[in-house]
Amino acid sequence: MNNRIKEYFESVKGKKVAFIGLGRSNLPLIRMFCESGAEVFACDSRERVALGINAQMAEDFGATLCLGEGYLDDLHVEYVFRTPGMNYNSPALCRMREEGVIVTSEMELFFELCPCRIIAVTGSDGKTTTTTIISELLKAEGYTVHLGGNIGNPLMPEIYDINEDDFAVVELSSFQLISMRKSPCVAVVTNVAPNHLDVHKDMNEYIDAKRNIVLYQQAGNKAILNADNEISHSFKDSTKADVFYFSRTQKPSFGTFATEDGIFFKDGISEERVMSVSDIRIPGLHNVENYLAAICAVKDYVSNETIINVARTFSGVKHRAQLVREFEGVKYYNDSIASSPTRTACGMLSLFDEKLILICGGYDKNIPYAPLGPVICDKVKTLILMGATGTKIEEAVKASENYKDGCPLILHAENMEEAVNLARKNAEKGDIVALSPASASFDMYRDFEQRGEHFMSIVNALS
Repeated sequence: MNNRIKEYFESVKGKKVAFIGLGRSNLPLIRMFCESGAEVFACDSRERVALGINAQMAEDFGATLCLGEGYLDDLHVEYVFRTPGMNYNSPALCRMREEGVIVTSEMELFFELCPCRIIAVTGSDGKTTTTTIISELLKAEGYTVHLGGNIGNPLMPEIYDINEDDFAVVELSSFQLISMRKSPCVAVVTNVAPNHLDVHKDMNEYIDAKRNIVLYQQAGNKAILNADNEISHSFKDSTKADVFYFSRTQKPSFGTFATEDGIFFKDGISEERVMSVSDIRIPGLHNVENYLAAICAVKDYVSNETIINVARTFSGVKHRAQLVREFEGVKYYNDSIASSPTRTACGMLSLFDEKLILICGGYDKNIPYAPLGPVICDKVKTLILMGATGTKIEEAVKASENYKDGCPLILHAENMEEAVNLARKNAEKGDIVALSPASASFDMYRDFEQRGEHFMSIVNALS
């Protein structure tokens, strides 16, 4: 066992440790800390009935439950592990920090104790696909890869099985990064655009959270930035690492770029062709960018042959421009991951030459929709709106210079069933129907995955 890991868990023996949120990322940690002899408190704003089996599991591990309204009011502990979904600036966490409580998270602890190289990815859009591609490339080359973070898999429970020669490939959200004080040896920033402004104080806080992925890097580390995104590009001034860029429009001296002749890697002196753009199986210019970022991240470890083989076979990540079904001559796509205007505009709406029937709208994260309006007018023939942002999106469309009355046709739906039925009613043979909400899911669904699964179930039930 790695000495640092052993020493850490010996140090928490007898200490009072609280975990906020009884979700899938904290439960394995609760078990680890209970087994290490810590006095563990499992805390959640939900009541026991709502938590179901999770509450019982935490108790079975040896934790004391603190549930319901006011669940943190009388909590007196030395360490607090917050779930990423909890606002870092919440009054309860601010009070705890003022009282000297160490407020941390599963991901922060993993970065402290992980014995292997960490490649981490963040961005407003594309981070899950880029993280997955990096993982697939390394695995295909023969490395043992531990994939986790915001992509859904807690990594601390794997810490005892990680060897120095392995790779940890981690997706990081702004909610995880906001309190990070350690950066990975390879950091990738896909892009930064307005997002999660319903939680962050303002855009500056959101940008600063993203910046943490490179801020604590050291000399010899690698920062990979999007040369075509102004905010991502600006992070070059915030890191001690060697900076590489990826671009679809420029030819950086260090990094990857794409032209009509293929995808190239340049190390400052020599220029090497890696593969053809047509080798990439998953569609869309945004996925070309995802591959540019991923290739730049693994170029020191993965051969061009492996990169080509993965690109030709990797079919993408669920809920990301996923073909669900062709029915009555109409193709239905699930792009539920698109929880921001830029993700819909640069993703689903960039994939096809023909105009789409678009199902759009959802929870309001206080993101401006004005830039999405002209793209919808250009790429959509029928717009079906739902959720809290439906009116905002309609206003953005009608305010666009290229909007003409009835182009696109704008319809409203109360729920997903009605939206799919309206799409079917207005679709003709050869049309494409896409769920690409440009909004979060929380007004109607637990998360984007549940939204996408519901859409697919409705589409697959059409008869």
